[in-house]
Order: sequence, then structure tokens, then C-alpha cells
Amino acid sequence: MSARRKHGRRRRRARPVWILVLIAAAAAVGMAVLSSGSGHARRPPASPAAALHAGTRAPASSASTTRKTPRPSARVPTAAPSPGSLPQTHAYPSASSARFKSLMASLWAGVVQDSLTTALPAFFPRGAYVQLKAIASAGSDWRDRLVRDYGLDVAAAHALLDPDPSSARLLAVNVPSSYGHWVPPGVCYNEIGYYEVPNARVVYSESGQVRSFGIASMISWRGVWYVVHLGAILRTGESGMVDEPSSGSGVSAYSGTC
Repeated sequence: MSARRKHGRRRRRARPVWILVLIAAAAAVGMAVLSSGSGHARRPPASPAAALHAGTRAPASSASTTRKTPRPSARVPTAAPSPGSLPQTHAYPSASSARFKSLMASLWAGVVQDSLTTALPAFFPRGAYVQLKAIASAGSDWRDRLVRDYGLDVAAAHALLDPDPSSARLLAVNVPSSYGHWVPPGVCYNEIGYYEVPNARVVYSESGQVRSFGIASMISWRGVWYVVHLGAILRTGESGMVDEPSSGSGVSAYSGTC
């Protein structure tokens, strides 16, 4: 056999190797193109345990998903200061204000019930009396003399009513404002000035009749009238007194008191 033929056979045997190399390279390029075109790398198949929990998401942290709305701080209502703890003013009291009507309603309820405790809001405050009086033991004087007399007079006014006092109705408390006058400091052992008005009238109806009795003296504190003497200013005994009870609304008479 000639050398040329032998050389030709060797070349024909080498061709399949290059073809295989080219096919393998082309296949590799094709796989790379397919992988890049999908945009997502293939994930390995999930284990059975992973597949079981595949649809369940772990609960998010409470700090990131739940925001606690801050609660407004609770406001504890504070009681209004006692009028007697506040300083006096020069305001002239009104006999038609809601405050005055509320105090007189307390007085009337105390008379109907024969109750000093019920009637006490209408009485001159202890703290104000301590500020007002230039005397020793003003607090004891308020309790042992003035409030004691007030309780006796409330009981005496209660005795005016029918056996069934619940039928009595308060109509008005008529205050003769023209009689009101300023009592300056230094008068009647007082350290602070105030307004005083004598002989207001408590007007009520009972058993179809209009009746009334007087309030011997009211004095002011911070623009409000308070009872300081109900039955009498100067007492003739240890029993309760009623100031000029009468049928009808009665008539107020002036008396220069302090």
C-alpha cells in the first residue's frame, strides 16, 4: 500500500473525534443559554418535611407586625378646692345665679329633712370664717357656736311644716339686694371685709298656701351669699329660732348688722 493511502486512512479516522468535540461544545453552549434565559436557577427538590411546611409561613416578629397603640394616660379627676381655702374677693353676690340657687336648695332640703348635714353646704364655709375672723380659735367658734345654732334653727324651721313635710315646695329665696352693704376690716372683730345682707325670705308652698320665714343674716365669700345666722343674730336662749315666719312671701326689713 502506498504512503499516500496510509496517510488518508489516518485522517479519516481522526475526523469523528473533532466532531464529537464540536457537538459537546455546542451542547454546553446550548445548556448555558437555556439556563440564562430562564432567569432563575433551578432549586433542588424539596424534602418531604420542607414540602409539608411549604405553605406555612413563619410568624413575623411581633415587634415588626404589631404596633401597640399607646393608651392615653388616665386622668384622675381632682376635686375642686373648697371656697373657704381661696382668698376673698370684692365681687357683689348674685341672688339669681345657679350657685346661689343650689345652696338654697340644700338649705331647704335640710329644713324638710330636719338635717344639719344636708343644710350645711348653704352655711358660711369654715375656712372662710377662719380667714375672716381676727379672733383666737375661730375654727372652734365656727363649729361650737355658729354651726350649732344653725342646726337648732334648721330644726325649728322644720317644725313649721305639716306632719308630711315632703309635700312642701320651695318657691324662692328673696334677697333684698338693696340692703346689701360692705363691712370693712376691723368691724365686728373681722380681719377681712365682706358684704352682708339681712332678712332674706325663704318662700314655700304647702297645703295649697304660700308661707315664708326669714334668714337673719347672709354674708359673702368670693361673690356668693352664704347663711351665717338663720333664725337670729342675737339669741335669747339655747333653743332654735325662726326669723319672722308668716303667711305669704313676707316683708324684709332692714337692720344694720355685720
